[in-house]
Amino acid sequence: MAQERTGVATLKGNPITLIGPELKAGDKAPDFKVNKNLMEQASLADYAGKVKLISVVPSLDTGVCDAQTRRFNEEAAKLGDNVVVLTISVDLPFAQARWCGAAGIDKVVTLSDYKDRSFGQAYGVLIKEIQLLMRSIFVLDANDTIQYVEYLGEMTEHPNYENAVAAVKKLV
Repeated sequence: MAQERTGVATLKGNPITLIGPELKAGDKAPDFKVNKNLMEQASLADYAGKVKLISVVPSLDTGVCDAQTRRFNEEAAKLGDNVVVLTISVDLPFAQARWCGAAGIDKVVTLSDYKDRSFGQAYGVLIKEIQLLMRSIFVLDANDTIQYVEYLGEMTEHPNYENAVAAVKKLV
């Protein structure tokens, strides 16, 4: 049975339960399996040797998630080739592709945790009540050690973009 964490997050002020551990800077990043498209999966190993900024959103079709992904797309263009920005949600891969096309997103890699919720459980961001991922940010160094974590306490709030980007810049 996966660990459940209560009292750490809310959705519009209502308490929610997160499934999985609370990761901290210095932890080895857990592996995961997510989908690039309906048939092709990706894991942490697919981005080996790169600094990774992982932006986790509940759904790209909401205002804050839209803004968060657009902001990190802009930042990704400035961070160089040794950095990959991954946006992970449980949106279906074709919905992610449609949204990226409509939004002009071309630097962020969108990945879907819809099938197994393996990322959500491994990173402690799966919301038990609604099976979406809690907004959060993880920065991993080239050796897959977590260097920065931000778990938001309220789903509808924005992450600290500046701190996340600063954490990436220290690693490149």
